Amino acid sequence: MRHIGSFAVIVTVPLTLAAAPARAAEVSTHVLDLARGTGGRGVPVSLERRSAAGRWERVGEANTDADGRVRRIGDPATIGVGIYRLTFDMARYPDEAAKPFFPEITLTFSVTDAAAHYHVPVAVSPYGYSTYRGS
Repeated sequence: MRHIGSFAVIVTVPLTLAAAPARAAEVSTHVLDLARGTGGRGVPVSLERRSAAGRWERVGEANTDADGRVRRIGDPATIGVGIYRLTFDMARYPDEAAKPFFPEITLTFSVTDAAAHYHVPVAVSPYGYSTYRGS
């Protein structure tokens, strides 16, 4: 407010508040080769969503990088609340010495927050595997 003589002049400035960009769910994974002590590079991974009819629909696919990671699989804009599964094609793991007993590993999990990050790693050895919800 500014006083000019005996009058008060009020100046208003419109403010535009930009909304924060909407976050979408993201899915990442990591293959940890316990026998070698390294990331499992070159493993084909697919991400599928279970439809309301109970059918699995592919929403993404990738190969693990040199560190055994897939930093993002699928389009985050299409990943909503629901049941998903990651399938690791261990039979195509390029490490000749690995010879996995389990040629395919499937991990089924729930996305309960459409704005969260879901990191679903798998630790593998020739005769077993383990998983957990990562961060």
